Amino acid sequence: MIRETEDTRGAKQQPSWLQGYIDSPEKQKQLYKKTLRVVILAQIFGGAGLAAGITVGALLAQDMLGTESGAGIPVALLTLGSAGAALLVGRLSQRFGRGTGLAAGFLAGGLGAIGVIIAALISSIVLLFASLLIYGAGTAANLQARYAGTDLATPKQRATAVSVAMVSTTFGAVAGPNLVGVMGEFAGSIGIPALAGPFILAAAAFILAGLVLLLFLRPDPLVVSTAIANAQGKDGTVQESRKESSVINKRGIVVGAAVMVLTQFVMTAIMTMTPVHMEHHGHSLSEVGLVIGFHIGAMYFPSPLTGLLVDKVGRTAMAVASGATLLASGILAAFAPGDSTALLICALILLGVGWNFGLISGTALIIDAAHPSVRAKTQGSVDVLLALSGASGGVLSGVVAAHYSYAALSLSGAILSLLLIPVVVWSRKTQSKDLI
Repeated sequence: MIRETEDTRGAKQQPSWLQGYIDSPEKQKQLYKKTLRVVILAQIFGGAGLAAGITVGALLAQDMLGTESGAGIPVALLTLGSAGAALLVGRLSQRFGRGTGLAAGFLAGGLGAIGVIIAALISSIVLLFASLLIYGAGTAANLQARYAGTDLATPKQRATAVSVAMVSTTFGAVAGPNLVGVMGEFAGSIGIPALAGPFILAAAAFILAGLVLLLFLRPDPLVVSTAIANAQGKDGTVQESRKESSVINKRGIVVGAAVMVLTQFVMTAIMTMTPVHMEHHGHSLSEVGLVIGFHIGAMYFPSPLTGLLVDKVGRTAMAVASGATLLASGILAAFAPGDSTALLICALILLGVGWNFGLISGTALIIDAAHPSVRAKTQGSVDVLLALSGASGGVLSGVVAAHYSYAALSLSGAILSLLLIPVVVWSRKTQSKDLI
């Protein structure tokens, strides 16, 4: 009885504005819709910001280092920076709300992009590498923004909510690579190396994304969803359910993380060396931007359909589809003639779609497994593994391509994608025992 009285007092001590959301499902729905609108706007800017490093980062490093074997370092550094930032963004979000955590990541990414521009101006490799690490914070924020729309979503809306955030990235992410030539010309006109031009766009885009979230993501959806979950957890039935689900949470997190890590590794490895492979076969910078633009579009544009399929067909079924699509991509990239822009576009589209399937299905598994009171920290920790996987893929891609070939790299990625099958088999075995 004393415990119930304390709980009741705790509930009454909530701020009046927060209690209003706890008591009103209608207000929760309205905030859910508003959150999605703010996330959409921020992701449009964020998508344009992340495209710069992907499109010309490898070429810039190759130009400054004078060797191909270091071409994978930029993607590795920005993904390594993304790993550290993912943990910080997750913890900041858990403590201060999604808006503060995500805005901090985007603003840091903008500062990193400015550092890359300065490094190119003064030809400083040390500053370039340090700036790419900081630039990775914008990538971390862009990726973690997919969680913001799910805080107030129902279980049957979660993958769809993720997909809305991700498809919004498409607009900026596709425009970014296709502005490579324009931004290169603009940079040259003001005395900046052409390859650093896209980072001018990245700096502006990341800073705008951060300001949008900082100013407009209010009330904070994570704060509200945590309060709602805590209020619902006052009675013994819910507490017992949460205690029983502790093992399920661990398994769901392991499976979701494994799916995302494998798809991220394969996608990053093949994507990183595609611009270098194309340059070797005489493709122009505009053609490189076109191929990468299609690839990034494929990473995000199918998201609404993917989200619907993940919610309707199931998480594990779409994880299998991810492995099959990545397998097809790796085989096509390996055997496509180096001078065929069309076939490389097809291969990179499949690569993007396979990543999309894996990321959304894995993300939904993570969300299902985490209670709001620990959700942001858990998501940030998982995204650390995701970023480290991308960093490993970026580093190894340059080494493999330099010592063997782009074809060998692509075939290796195709074979690795098959590892998703045993992960799904294990997941289904545990489901048959104790998953609901």
